Amino acid sequence: MTTSAARYTRTAIALHWALAVLIIANLAGGLYMTELAFSPRKLQYYSWHKWAGVTVFVLSALRLLWRLRHPAPPLPEAMRAWHHTAAHASHLLLYALFFAVPIAGWLFSSASGFPVVWFGVLQIPDLIGKDRELAEALKLVHRFLAYGLGLVVVMHIAAALKHHFVDRDNVLQRILPERKLPEPSP
Repeated sequence: MTTSAARYTRTAIALHWALAVLIIANLAGGLYMTELAFSPRKLQYYSWHKWAGVTVFVLSALRLLWRLRHPAPPLPEAMRAWHHTAAHASHLLLYALFFAVPIAGWLFSSASGFPVVWFGVLQIPDLIGKDRELAEALKLVHRFLAYGLGLVVVMHIAAALKHHFVDRDNVLQRILPERKLPEPSP
């Protein structure tokens, strides 16, 4: 089953991989920067982290809008019903976390009194006023949601690899960029 109808659209594939790279890099960067001592470099990392978070939010919105107009290709009929249910549930959870993590970070930043200025150019309006106690609570919410996103991403990758190497179905190929195969030799 390698027909174009059994694959995601090129736009969906591009958004998937852009988000994958951004989310994994931002999770790793977030873990790294929180352990650093206060310094100008740490502040720069926080800015980059926020820029990536806003970008994840924007790309997630575009991806969701695209997905609503371009449904995912059907899963293999040979898959068990509970695998179908698990796949749909995990995708819904991923989409929820794509939005929840950046929004929690935005709220945390707003309550901390540190504005989000996307790429140092576009100031994103604060969602709430400065509140130190609320900021501490939102910091934990953001961290908890980010860890949850990391866990779901690892499970998503593991499931994709299982489909490819164990089940040997086309589930992973549906989201991989198309490669042009060399012309056969005469």
